[in-house]
Amino acid sequence: MKSENPTLPSGYSAVPPGKIATVVTCLEMFEKPRRKTAAAPDTLTLERWQSPAPDEYRALFRAVGENWMWVSRLVISDDELASVLNDPQVEIYVLLDGGRRIGLLELDFREQGECELVYFGLVAGAIGKGAGRFMMNWAIQRAWAHPIRRFWVHTCHFDHPAAMQFYQRSGFTPYALMVEVLDDPRLTGLAPRTTSPHVPLIGP
Repeated sequence: MKSENPTLPSGYSAVPPGKIATVVTCLEMFEKPRRKTAAAPDTLTLERWQSPAPDEYRALFRAVGENWMWVSRLVISDDELASVLNDPQVEIYVLLDGGRRIGLLELDFREQGECELVYFGLVAGAIGKGAGRFMMNWAIQRAWAHPIRRFWVHTCHFDHPAAMQFYQRSGFTPYALMVEVLDDPRLTGLAPRTTSPHVPLIGP
C-alpha cells in the first residue's frame, strides 16, 4: 500500500467539506506465528466463495463493514469489482454459523511473495464470541501455506476499537502510518446517515 502524498505538514490540516479522514496503521508479519490453534466453535465453518456475484458480495460486505466505514467495494463499478472477485489469486471466504453468513475473509496473493489480508470482519452479533479468533487462525494458516515472505494488513481508527490489539496479538507488527481522506458515504448516499455513530457526521 503506497501513499501518493507521503509528507504531511506538522500541526492541524483542514478536511474539506463532505470528506472524512482516518489514520491508517499498516501491520505485517514475516513468519508464521508459533502458537496453538484454538478449537473452533462447533457451529462455525469457513467456505471458499468462488466468483460471487457483485450484488451478493456487496450485501455481505455491507453487513460486515458498514459500521466501520468499509466503502471501497461500494464506489467501484460492477465490472471493476468482478475483475477482483474472479481473479484466481484472490481468495474469498465466508464464515458460516449454522448456515448463516456471519463473516467475510479476503486474501490477496497478487503481489508476488506477499499476502494481503484485505478484508476481515464479522457481523455485529458475532463479535466477541470466538469467531474472530477462529477466522484469524485459519487465515494465518492459509496465508502461510503459500510461498510468501510477508503477510500484511491495514486498519484504521474507524475500525472496531479492539481491532489493533487483536491484530498485534495475532502476530502482526505495526510498521507505517498514513492518513486517508475520502468522501463521507453517509452524505453521498452509499450508507445510512445513522452508520458509524463513532465517526462525527458533519454536513447537512
